[in-house]
Amino acid sequence: MTAEEILKGQILLIDKPLTWSSFQAVNKLKYILKRNFDLPKKFKIGHAGTLDPLATGLLIICTGKFTKSIAEIQSQAKEYTGTFTVGATTPSYDLETEIDATFPTAHITEALILETTKQFFGEIDQKPPVFSAIKKDGIRLYEHARAGIEVEIAFRKTTIHEFEITRIALPEIDFRVRCSKGTYIRSLAFDFGKALQSGAYLSSLRRTKIGDYTVDNATDIAIFEKNFSQHEK
Repeated sequence: MTAEEILKGQILLIDKPLTWSSFQAVNKLKYILKRNFDLPKKFKIGHAGTLDPLATGLLIICTGKFTKSIAEIQSQAKEYTGTFTVGATTPSYDLETEIDATFPTAHITEALILETTKQFFGEIDQKPPVFSAIKKDGIRLYEHARAGIEVEIAFRKTTIHEFEITRIALPEIDFRVRCSKGTYIRSLAFDFGKALQSGAYLSSLRRTKIGDYTVDNATDIAIFEKNFSQHEK
């Protein structure tokens, strides 16, 4: 890869580390590329689909002319694997916040879990988490939440193409989901817990695919940096 190729346009597949924001990942790649290829200060770079800090996996980063393809890439179906933990909920629907309520789990069987997944196939109504970046009255929901302000959040239509339970070891339930743009897996965890007549939160999440792009072809940021550490300008 040359400076000219980067400026003209590249699609880079990155395996985002745990706790990193998507913004941090983009900035890190921008720093690596600028340092090693002597690029202009404001060369075009951006990501095609945010991943929460507590999620790992596929982050597509575009440079140059491919930044114009970001909306198209974002609109493609996404696949995730992860874990629901049943018997409790958190305000953020994941591990960002502490458990705020506990629920019975003695009635939850494998048969009930598998039967419950059927409620989440196809087009569903989903309410985004209160700890999300969606704006309400010009302010992001997570800012309202952290300020202790309750706001009304409207349901949104989303589509679950595939929903597979891959491991049951209560209180943990592992899953694989293929879904449309705009689906919140944290909300799916919360709603799945309610459907089980219990509670649940998302305890791990990994994005494995966006359209035909797969995390199997992605590079860890540390390895990406190492690969270019010896690059000669």
